[in-house]
Amino acid sequence: MLSVGKILVTRSLPGSALEHLRERGYRVEVHEGLFLSREDLLKKVEGAIGLIPTVEDRVDAEVMDRAPGLKVIACYSVGVDHVDLEAAKARGIRVTHTPGVLTEATADLTLALLLAVARRVAEGVDYARKGLWQAWHPELLLGMDLEGATLGIVGMGRIGQAVAKRAEAFGMRVVYTGRTPKPLPYPYLSLEALLATSDIVSLHTPLTLETHRLMNRERLFAMKPGSILINTARGGLVDTEALVEALRGHLFGAGLDVTDPEPLPRGHPLYALPNAVITPHIGSAGRRTRERMAEMAVENLLAVLEGREPPNPVV
Repeated sequence: MLSVGKILVTRSLPGSALEHLRERGYRVEVHEGLFLSREDLLKKVEGAIGLIPTVEDRVDAEVMDRAPGLKVIACYSVGVDHVDLEAAKARGIRVTHTPGVLTEATADLTLALLLAVARRVAEGVDYARKGLWQAWHPELLLGMDLEGATLGIVGMGRIGQAVAKRAEAFGMRVVYTGRTPKPLPYPYLSLEALLATSDIVSLHTPLTLETHRLMNRERLFAMKPGSILINTARGGLVDTEALVEALRGHLFGAGLDVTDPEPLPRGHPLYALPNAVITPHIGSAGRRTRERMAEMAVENLLAVLEGREPPNPVV
């Protein structure tokens, strides 16, 4: 079959969604590997009419100009902060994303991190594996009880609301903040009031110029003493150096699926803190969820290339 154009996919994707592109005659080039360097991205994108990048790939004007025929950037993600949207708009390149599909999986991981920090699960596993578990004791690894605790959600979109429902099942009181109040059965507070009163603060807001380092040193230390911070949104929402400081006495702990920088380098001070539970950006890593994300990215890409409005446009 004669190729009708090149599609660059920057990482291998689970499932069979890419076969739909091949069946239609597109030449699909998949980068097989954990890392894709900037140099390789610039080289591989040449000649592409479609691009499916991940959150690891910075797609800016330089990348776009290497592929003058590029028509669509179909992000394999909900967030698009890794793409220069203004540059894409100026070049007439459509940008799409995969909203909604990863809501439940990310909410699940949020609760997993919350439980792991509150009940000191990682510390307990390490304690047992090191052979330190010699006897039961009433004061061994005391954690935070969730029933009756206040969960403050920053950003009450789809994921924030899914987290709230799960928190209710644990008997937690939910409050939230965001750009505007919503018709929800939870109290709306200012960010300052939420930080001062919440036992656990969970971040679910997009990363923008306004929210970059939203949780700076001042706000981290404005959190209730002995409280917990959870971040499954974007690493750039938190000042990492200030968080390390806060975890050394002010906060009970933190659960992080995203970090700044990301990946968090080996030997970083966060790894040395027993009250920091860190996972490698696996919020959406349910198999069914990741396969559906691939399907959505391909559906968006094909729509643009076939002259249709994509289901999930950003630009």
